[in-house]
Amino acid sequence: MKISERLGRVEYAIRDIILHAREYQKTGKKIIYLNIGDPVAFDFKTPTHIKNALIDALTHDNDYYTDSEGWPELRQSIVEKESKKKGLALTPEDVLVTNGVSEGLDMVMGSIIEDNDEILLPGPYYPPYASYAKFYGGNINEFKILDDGTPDLDDLRSKINRKSKAICLINPNNPTGEVFDLKSLKSVIDIASENNLYIICDEIYDGIVFDSGFYGIGKVAKDAPVVLLNGFSKTYSMTGLRCGYICINNDSRQLDSLRRNIFKLARVRIASNFPVQIAANAALNGPQDHINEMVQKLRKRRDLVSKRLNEFNGVHCKKPKGAFYVFPEIDLSSKWKTDLEFVIDMLNSTGVLTVHGSGFGNDGSKHFRIVYLPEENMLEEAMDKIDLFLKRAL
Repeated sequence: MKISERLGRVEYAIRDIILHAREYQKTGKKIIYLNIGDPVAFDFKTPTHIKNALIDALTHDNDYYTDSEGWPELRQSIVEKESKKKGLALTPEDVLVTNGVSEGLDMVMGSIIEDNDEILLPGPYYPPYASYAKFYGGNINEFKILDDGTPDLDDLRSKINRKSKAICLINPNNPTGEVFDLKSLKSVIDIASENNLYIICDEIYDGIVFDSGFYGIGKVAKDAPVVLLNGFSKTYSMTGLRCGYICINNDSRQLDSLRRNIFKLARVRIASNFPVQIAANAALNGPQDHINEMVQKLRKRRDLVSKRLNEFNGVHCKKPKGAFYVFPEIDLSSKWKTDLEFVIDMLNSTGVLTVHGSGFGNDGSKHFRIVYLPEENMLEEAMDKIDLFLKRAL
C-alpha cells in the first residue's frame, strides 16, 4: 500500500549506521560503539536522587495524566533555570514540557513550517533538524562556521531569501563541539530580527563546556523571536527517560501566535510522562555535583582522543569546546569515494563504529564523528585500531 511521500525525506545517520553494525555483528566479532551520545550507556549514570524521585513517584501512584503543558512545579523550575539563571524572559505559561527535545523540535517545526519554507542551519548540524523540516515540507540552507568556531555572518546573510523562515543554532554544537560566544549569538539575533525570522536555539549540552564559560541565548535575546529547546538527557544522564522542554521568549510579541497555538499539539498527545517530570524536577532542584565530575572526566577523554587523532596520518581534528563529540576531517584520497564508505570500511576492518560526516549535512562531508563517552581504556583500544587501519589503508 502507498505510504506518504514525506516519509522518504526522513534520515538519521546516527542510528541508520546501526544497520551496517548489525551485519558486522553476525560475524561474532566485537564492536566498539562510538556512534551514539548516550552517557548512561557508559559510566555516567543517572544521579541517585533523580532515580529515587522517579521511584517515589511510582510508589505514591503519581503516574496519572498531568497537565498537557507540563507539570506546574516542573514548569516553574524550568523558569528558574532558563530565566533567572540564563536570562531568557519567561513565565511558566511560556514553557511546554515534552517527551525529550526531539518531540519539542517536532512540535516547533510542525508549528512554523509550510511547503518550501527554508530553515537556516550551521553546517554541520544535528540531523533531526533537517529531517523534521523536510517532513513538514521545508528545505535546508546551510551557512558556514569559520575556523575560529564563530558563524560566518556574511555567508548567513547571503543565504537569507523570501523563503527563509528560521535560523537554528545548536549550542554547544553537535557534531563539532563548538560553543558560540555572546557576540556571535547577538549577531545572529540581530540578523534574524532584521529579516523577521524565528530563532530556534538548542542548548541541551549547556552544562558540558570545557575551556570557557557558556552563555545562553537568553542573555542577548531581548525581544527577539527566540524559541529555546533544552532537556535532561545529557547533563543529567536521563537519556532513556525522555524529558525536554520548549521555552518561548515572553518579551517577543512576534511569538504570540506560536505561544497561543503550539499548546494544541501538547493537548493532542495528551501529556508528557508524569513520573519522569517529577524526576526532572528533582534534577533541577537537587545536588549538581555530578555535572562538574562529568565535565572533568570528559575533558580528559576529549584530550586523549583529540591528541591521538591528530597523530594519525591523513586526519585533522579540532579540539571541541563542549558536548562529547569530535569531528575529525579525513583525507579520503583514492581509497574511499565518500566518508560513508570510509566509516563502513573502518567498521568492517576494526569493529569501531562511528558516524559519517555527510550525515550531518553537506559541510560535514569528508569528516566522521566520534563519541568520546567511553572510559579511557576503551578509547585507547579504539584509537589503536583506527591508527592501524589508517596505516594499512593510506
